[in-house]
Amino acid sequence: MLDSTPAKRRKGHWLSFSALLLGALVFLFPFYYMLVGSFKAKSDPSLKGLVPTGLTVHNYAQIDSRVNLLRSLVNSGIFTGAVLLSTVVFGILGGYALARLHFRGRGTLFAIMLLVQIVPFQLLIIPIYVMIVRTYGLADSYLGMILPFAINSTAVFLFRQFFLQLPEELFSAARLDGAGELRILWSIALPLVRPALLTAVLLTFIGPWNEFLWPFLVTKQTDMQPLAVTLANYISNVAGRADNPFGAILAGAVVLAAPAIALFVAFQRHFISSDLGSGVKG
Repeated sequence: MLDSTPAKRRKGHWLSFSALLLGALVFLFPFYYMLVGSFKAKSDPSLKGLVPTGLTVHNYAQIDSRVNLLRSLVNSGIFTGAVLLSTVVFGILGGYALARLHFRGRGTLFAIMLLVQIVPFQLLIIPIYVMIVRTYGLADSYLGMILPFAINSTAVFLFRQFFLQLPEELFSAARLDGAGELRILWSIALPLVRPALLTAVLLTFIGPWNEFLWPFLVTKQTDMQPLAVTLANYISNVAGRADNPFGAILAGAVVLAAPAIALFVAFQRHFISSDLGSGVKG
């Protein structure tokens, strides 16, 4: 009797591949629809509109004529870059302290941090606005836009969980050799938590890059507003009067989404597990 195990295995592989391919197509379809529609000269909501014909860059040219894209991109880079840097620095320090340092009240502090995550930012926006703009006088400034996002409790939690996975023997050996906590953090812990670092960067990038409400409240100066604010103003106030309003809206969405997609594509191959036990003998 012939062994049918290889045939069944190949059939299972093909079924798995087909299911994954179908899921990928379903996931990518909105992006394809958005991209093709942004290049259309005329709006076509029918199935024929999915065919990439009659393409033009006129919708993007209209955005560039109405919005200072370069200045908005610079503002978004300053805002998002500063938030990323502060989130990573404070997240690493806070996560390491909660995972590897022993001090009174550590459990209570961790519980409070978890409670902060369940409070939506929108509920705090009024008291934060009063504190940042009226108390500290940071209206119309990059610092006023950055401070509310400087510390991210999700990043602290993420780094804490990764630091807890590291073998205790690594830290004990370093302390026996006379290394201080900052030296241990820099030389031992950080190289082993690269997946957590990349995850925190991507998760943090999406928030400030797409943030509209807070920068809009802090400053009304168009030369300081990030890309999300300028494109939202364009879509709500100008796109409706464009030659192809539907294409203008989709073009604005493409401009806003493209950097986030590019960042994910560039770093997704680095989302691999580290060999956490590589530094331990035996």
